[in-house]
Amino acid sequence: MLEVKSGSQSARPLLKDLRVFAAVAEAQSSTQAAKQLFKSTTSVTESVGELERCLGVMLFERKPRGMLCTTFGKAVQVRANRIEEEIRHASEELLRPQAGAVSPSSNAVSSVLFNDRNLQLLIHMAASHNISAAAVQMNMTQAGASMALSRIEDRLGQALFQRTAQGMVPCDSAERLVLRAKRVFAELRHMESDLSAISGELVGSVVIGTPPLAQSAIFATVMASIVSQHRGLRICTIDGPYEQLAGGLRSGDIDIVFGALRPKELAQGLMTEPLYIERLGVVTRAGHPLTRRRHLQLADLLNEQWIMPRINTPGRSLVDAAFQRLGLQPPVPAIETGDPGLLRLLLDASDMLAVISLNRLKLEIGSGLLAELPVELATTREVGITTRQGALLSPPALAVLDAVRKRARA
Repeated sequence: MLEVKSGSQSARPLLKDLRVFAAVAEAQSSTQAAKQLFKSTTSVTESVGELERCLGVMLFERKPRGMLCTTFGKAVQVRANRIEEEIRHASEELLRPQAGAVSPSSNAVSSVLFNDRNLQLLIHMAASHNISAAAVQMNMTQAGASMALSRIEDRLGQALFQRTAQGMVPCDSAERLVLRAKRVFAELRHMESDLSAISGELVGSVVIGTPPLAQSAIFATVMASIVSQHRGLRICTIDGPYEQLAGGLRSGDIDIVFGALRPKELAQGLMTEPLYIERLGVVTRAGHPLTRRRHLQLADLLNEQWIMPRINTPGRSLVDAAFQRLGLQPPVPAIETGDPGLLRLLLDASDMLAVISLNRLKLEIGSGLLAELPVELATTREVGITTRQGALLSPPALAVLDAVRKRARA
């Protein structure tokens, strides 16, 4: 099976071949598709054959009454149509009249957008802000990458990047185009899994975003279990602030985010699904003097040194609210961090206190390495999964979601 990744140089279906395939699938005829695309029938037939060789499956049944999609063909048609929809939106955005800009022709825009290398170059440029770094990623010379970018901008009739002292900064139109391009490559990435699922295999990659302090026993157990059952499945986790992970969801770089749910105003274009409620507690090292006290109030801890979640995170807001409900001024933390590994080391090496989900430190508390202080925070938060509205998740991603839901219910 193929392996499709944004920016990958490995064998994968080309956008131009998928475009031809979609036309044939719609018309159920290579001759009719050739007329619509202004290509020769031979060229259309070659594109379909190349796509079938690349994917390793037959996409059409060649019958006297026309070319009918096989089961594999229908699965590819779904992804191909979604790719065409993303490119159509990108094309419409680029064709909008702009003051002082030369309006490109629709054919020129299509020739740019249905070219894998063009989209990959723009993605790498937007990520690195550097033509040399993008050239390395593309296995091109700097001069070749620079010429390719100039040709793209010429055909689109506008500059996509501003040349500044800080590097090549993408314009608004480039950022919108790169978002669409990433979604295109996400559809290509999922195509492998769709075809494998038809053959009864769970193969492919699932990218899961985990905000700071979001790792839990549930999450770890699910990952270990599902990869042991399906050897062809690969799970990649990306750690980072919620805003960064939400951006990855919207672009298709990330399939699922698992962690504390955010308010609706921070999750525009995303779907959230609560799984369970987790309780926050005050944790410190084993043997801390405060662990010997039987009754504690938050007011007794105001003068302690604290490790807190970063400001403007759900955990920090909940902690501050717990103090404010009692008429107390929330303490100023000595250290703000969302790194669970660093938090554990800091607790072990000091007398500091930390507020964290007790589910996150279940093993450390259970083994006696850390201790929960007997103070009632009365603070809980919803934990769940977040996905992009309109996303068509791959079979492996759906399997991961199903396993997480079952484990959370248990």
